[in-house]
Amino acid sequence: MPLRPSPRPSPKQAVAVAALAAPILAATLMHCSGSEVGPGGESFDVVVYGGTSAGVVAAVQVSRMGKSVVIVAPEDHLGGLSSGGLGWTDTGDKSVIGGLAREFYHRVWLHYQEPAAWKWQRREDYGNRGQGTSAVDGEQRTMWIFEPQVAERVFEDLVAEHGIDVRRGRRLDRRDGVDVRDGRIRTVKTLDGSAFAGAAFIDASYEGDLMAAAGATYRIGREGTDEFGEEWAGVQKGARHHGHFFPEGVDPYVVPGDPTSGLLPRISPLPPGEDGEADSRIQAYCYRMCLTKVPGNRIPFARPARYDPAQYELLLRVLAAGRREVFRKFDPIPNAKTDTNNHGPFSTDNIGMNYRYPDASYEEREDIVEEHVRYQQGLLYFLANDPRVPRDVRDEFSQWGLAADEFVDSGNWPWQLYVREARRLVGEFVMTEHECLAKRQVPQSVGMGSYTMDSHHVQRYVTKDGFVQNEGDIGVRPLRPYGIAYGSLTPLREEVENLLVPVCVSASHIAYGSIRMEPVFMILGQSAGTAAVLAIDKGVAVQDLDYELLRTRLVADGQVLDLPSAAQVE
Repeated sequence: MPLRPSPRPSPKQAVAVAALAAPILAATLMHCSGSEVGPGGESFDVVVYGGTSAGVVAAVQVSRMGKSVVIVAPEDHLGGLSSGGLGWTDTGDKSVIGGLAREFYHRVWLHYQEPAAWKWQRREDYGNRGQGTSAVDGEQRTMWIFEPQVAERVFEDLVAEHGIDVRRGRRLDRRDGVDVRDGRIRTVKTLDGSAFAGAAFIDASYEGDLMAAAGATYRIGREGTDEFGEEWAGVQKGARHHGHFFPEGVDPYVVPGDPTSGLLPRISPLPPGEDGEADSRIQAYCYRMCLTKVPGNRIPFARPARYDPAQYELLLRVLAAGRREVFRKFDPIPNAKTDTNNHGPFSTDNIGMNYRYPDASYEEREDIVEEHVRYQQGLLYFLANDPRVPRDVRDEFSQWGLAADEFVDSGNWPWQLYVREARRLVGEFVMTEHECLAKRQVPQSVGMGSYTMDSHHVQRYVTKDGFVQNEGDIGVRPLRPYGIAYGSLTPLREEVENLLVPVCVSASHIAYGSIRMEPVFMILGQSAGTAAVLAIDKGVAVQDLDYELLRTRLVADGQVLDLPSAAQVE
């Protein structure tokens, strides 16, 4: 087992996180039955916290198995990133995506079979563009790339068809709202005073707020290479996997060549650490934007409040060096729109501005979210309008805008920040790169992953030679799909007996980089829902559930748990 950190950060850890975040912030701004409940409380068999794709799928599975379920969602919209802009699905090997996850992509396919689905583009003009093999698999009747509004409609249809109770805008009372007695969560309360009792609970949030408040051990940041013997753990200054690095010789100082003039915004003054060293940094966040050039559906990039063009001086130096990566992740989704993601050394990833986010209060998180919105909207306006931006870039960028028919109640801006990594459970089993790279057999698989171990950058620093550089971007492809252990969904047995965690799973930083894909979250959400119901029926802790019983039900429901025996690790 790994070293078990305290459920909340020690003073030393908190100081370390603050030390990492503060300089950059300063530089840029800134028993197995429903438990008893008190008056006004409600009781369900299973309580799901989080309206993400994993949360919706978990609730659907619980409902299909005949138990009562509620989704307590801090969000107003269902689906998380799957409906929040990430329409260019990171699938990996599609053959291992089964069960309700595959049903989701089948429902997307059904939608786009209708002529009325193609308002801004002819279906034949979109064709079958996608990553890997194709966007559309007609033989399997699945579609892997889609508009945000279509994904949200599918999730809403699923909860409506199953009569699932969804309570929106309900934030967990993280200080006093989780009642744990004798190792079991009895009730959870939200800040509005609502109370929900359950026999089992599922934390499907991106942040892991329920697991943390329940006292489950977790970690934030990167392990060192010494902890699990992982080659790609910790600081990796020499790694150059995706090309999101600065060209050699980009000066970091306000006055080039003069360190006394200070650093440009969004560069950390702290040393990056030694290669292989552990730290408390996490990979950068951004918004996955839905853009279009279609005049009738395009909203030009507006100048945001408190816009500061000085925040993008470093980008000018990149452009002056001839780099043009800004257009390389305008991935096409239907109806002449994009899923636009980070690409290049200075892009939509707001590197270093999220270190406090996982353990932050709600108010602090709102400030961090506002910073990310302001930064990214300002970046768009800058590229489209600033006269110092090379004309070829400015002319092209000014043709784009936000899609007017997406995110219509949030100013056409995605309502879900891409929280690529926050807390990670320390559970009964820890997934590492050894499992992802097929170096070790995975016990008790409840689903499979296959995507590249993908970490975005975690810091931007000054090299020993006095130039600016990014660090943390890793992309290592597994040899084959790998199983994800049931024990990575369950807290330590002595901590919480009736909680499952399908999103903030027990994994090292580098392993989580592969597991953290939306199809996998749906797969693990279904497995968590299944395990919750079976544990209730058998009257056991989730850690004591008979795996063969669980496996039999998962397979019967279409989950893919392993490869044919010939492909297994010896």
